[in-house]
Amino acid sequence: MSNKLIAIISAQLNVVADKVANTINLLNDGATVPFISRYRKEATGSLDEVAIGNIKELYDKLKTLIQRKETVIATIEEQGKLTPELKKRIDDCYDSVELEDIYLPYRPKRRTRATVAKERGLEPLANLILAQTASDIKGRARTFINKDVPTCEDAITGACDIIAEHVSEDEVARNVTRRLFQRKGTIVSKVVKGKEADGIKYSDYYEWSESVARVSSHRLLAMMRGEEEGFLRLSIVVDNDEALDKLDRRFVRRNSTTGQYIKMAVADGFKRLLAPSIENETMAVAKQRADDEAIAVFADNLRQLLLSSPLGQKRVLAIDPGFRTGCKVVILDAQGNLLTHSVIYPHPPYNDREATARQLSQWVNDYKIEAFAIGNGTAGRETEDFVRSLGLSPLIFSVNEDGASVYSASAVAREEFPNEDVTVRGAVSIGRRLIDPLSELVKIEPRSIGVGQYQHSVDQNKLKERLDVVVESCVNSVGVNVNTATKQILTHISGLGPSLAENIVRYRAENGEFRTRKALLKVPRLGNKAFEQAAGFLRVVGGDELLDNTAEHPESYEIVAQMAKDVGVTLEKFITDSEVRKSVQLKHYVNDKVGMPTLTDIMDALNKRGLDPREQAKAFSFDPNVHEIDDLHEGMVLPGLVSNITAFGAFVNIGVHQDGLVHISQLADRFVSSPSDVVKLGQQVMVRVIEVDVKRKRISLSMKGV
Repeated sequence: MSNKLIAIISAQLNVVADKVANTINLLNDGATVPFISRYRKEATGSLDEVAIGNIKELYDKLKTLIQRKETVIATIEEQGKLTPELKKRIDDCYDSVELEDIYLPYRPKRRTRATVAKERGLEPLANLILAQTASDIKGRARTFINKDVPTCEDAITGACDIIAEHVSEDEVARNVTRRLFQRKGTIVSKVVKGKEADGIKYSDYYEWSESVARVSSHRLLAMMRGEEEGFLRLSIVVDNDEALDKLDRRFVRRNSTTGQYIKMAVADGFKRLLAPSIENETMAVAKQRADDEAIAVFADNLRQLLLSSPLGQKRVLAIDPGFRTGCKVVILDAQGNLLTHSVIYPHPPYNDREATARQLSQWVNDYKIEAFAIGNGTAGRETEDFVRSLGLSPLIFSVNEDGASVYSASAVAREEFPNEDVTVRGAVSIGRRLIDPLSELVKIEPRSIGVGQYQHSVDQNKLKERLDVVVESCVNSVGVNVNTATKQILTHISGLGPSLAENIVRYRAENGEFRTRKALLKVPRLGNKAFEQAAGFLRVVGGDELLDNTAEHPESYEIVAQMAKDVGVTLEKFITDSEVRKSVQLKHYVNDKVGMPTLTDIMDALNKRGLDPREQAKAFSFDPNVHEIDDLHEGMVLPGLVSNITAFGAFVNIGVHQDGLVHISQLADRFVSSPSDVVKLGQQVMVRVIEVDVKRKRISLSMKGV
């Protein structure tokens, strides 16, 4: 790791160089971001997960850039054009755009008008014109006439083709044009002729233009999706006269015949080569910016969803609602194990409500049901109303079922329930989401969960990488019981991965529950490094070692034992009695290996021993008088659940099969820069109906003054 990379990361992220270096050393040594942020605070200066993640991301980008530089140098060297000055410039370059501009003249390319002209021997004439010193260009051009270049006009045209390509590859010219597109470019959207009717959902963008520098992420992604589907045509335009004026100042030194030839070549190079190239680049940069914003929104929503309130270990009757096919019912024990399943038919066309009521009442009594989990999809509201009308004792919860169908058809579901069909698996997923959302949702591809904006339009690799980081962060922040955790959730524990997760589950099945964390070292292929990374995030409940059910890392056990000894109590007393711990002077335990940040964390872990950082789920009910969009009218104040958060506002489920939008301007009686500053996913809110468009199925809501 070079000091140059450390300096670049330090400057770009505004993090002290020593912290950057220590973090990178830990990453290179195989440590994960959750482990570093939680257990290596002395080394990083207590950097949090976000800061460490940013260092890792930028470090990975710079390593990729270094590999690219090696390729560039090798390619130019093969051409015999690598000078010491050029090599030094490439070595000193740490900007990917600048690197590609340097490489552009040397990059292997398909045959162009310029390469054809060079093959015909016209490069010396092009250089002569560019020098702008010769007075009789036509006379000089005659010396280049041959069977491939029959006239002097042909010679000059070919030379101008070479100059046009030179203009398009010139670094200064590209930067001048790039700045113009970035600062003054206008993105223009037009409807494809004949597609007006089919693309009606994109009608807002049939005649649309705005500054590319200020276009919002959701509008750009919407327009790009419209273009991808064949309804819109997008372009970025600039003032051509301004662009040519700037380029002429770069290349034309005098008003002469030679200068006129260069002006012609500049205009041709700009229109044919440079402008399309920079337009594509600018569009790509805008897309990347929009992707980053959309992915950030999606990642924040996913974090909130994964950390949403669990009901905890309760006996649950889960219902996947439906009309014609009936409602699939599953009954789960407090650990989420499937006990039995059936189908009920309380809705049209069967309307078997009396028999259904008797059956539900019997199940509640026989299985001592503590909660109903009802999917919020088709027939969800009707099923919830029916169950409420029975007056049974269990709490009733509406559960977001996005992605349940994806899970039910997945390999994970087939492995869990090889003898059950997809309807049973889907209902089980709904019930388990209520018991513990995190444990269940990690089984589903994050992109299928359905929170965010335009998630299918963004860079899918970047989206997956970011969401995987979020899942890892959430799982490790909560921690898991190693004796009950599924293979899927163990996969996301720091230092494990799919193979070790499977080995843990298999070892547990063959040898019984783990009694201590150290017993994990008996798991095949789980060595000291993996144990170091994972141990602090794995809990052993009711085991032989008291500290194994805390967030304390085994490397800190001796310190905790010494503290207990020093205050004259047993380890159990020290762990369970917060008043005893208050007498500890942490400064007495600081040494060359353990600093105050770690000692503070040790005490925090004991204070939060056994506590889930998530709040418990709370029951909720919609307005009983509102079921369909036709029931709404302006001015109504209704309870709702925040179902999705985007850059432009929050969607709220008010129980009418169509979520309403609280625009960012309607979220509060103050300026709101980000909707997530005001609302969280799953939050119970009160909203006012301000507009209902039944035809377009659009509901506008407000939280102002409610």
